Amino acid sequence: MSLVKLNIKGISYSQTQNGAYALILNEEDGDRKLPIVIGAFEAQSIAIALEKEISPPRPLTHDLFKNFADRFDIVVKQVIIHKLVDGVFYSSLICERDKIEEIIDARTSDAIALALRFQAPIFTYKNILDKAGIYLKVNPKKDDEDQDTQDSILMDELVANELEPNAPVESFKSKTIEELHKLLNEAVANEDYEKAASIRDEISKRE
Repeated sequence: MSLVKLNIKGISYSQTQNGAYALILNEEDGDRKLPIVIGAFEAQSIAIALEKEISPPRPLTHDLFKNFADRFDIVVKQVIIHKLVDGVFYSSLICERDKIEEIIDARTSDAIALALRFQAPIFTYKNILDKAGIYLKVNPKKDDEDQDTQDSILMDELVANELEPNAPVESFKSKTIEELHKLLNEAVANEDYEKAASIRDEISKRE
């Protein structure tokens, strides 16, 4: 399967769903965009890495990983978004130490935050981009500034579609404590942290 190089287009925030962000990746030699839902912490970490002039007073988690890797001569050579299952993207860090390569599984948001810090390229497979990539309309008559505004509006609409389904919020009030703990473990295993947070809140109310 052929790899497609991706660049970071930007981060969009959902105006109606608190804490919901989408990282927008753009294929380097094409017009398709790949939206990936990420958490607030990861969005902040990626935004700080993109803004070279911003330096937090203390190292963030991804900065600590970078410092640790530097100390032990470990280099992240590239990130590959290699799988898409039920709307969840799976990624790998291709690392190297002493000319030996290792592949490490990672959440896509963490992988991209690290790729920025190591200045490592980001790739995905063509079949994933074919499945999840989206074209944003481009108006060739617009100047660059207007086009950026147009892209921003279109990305916001895209984020709304990705992050704001019409399904009702699940209620956990009828569940027992044992059932809630089981559901919490399942949500964490599935990386559904929003659901896990709701379950945790319900458990906290009862305990």
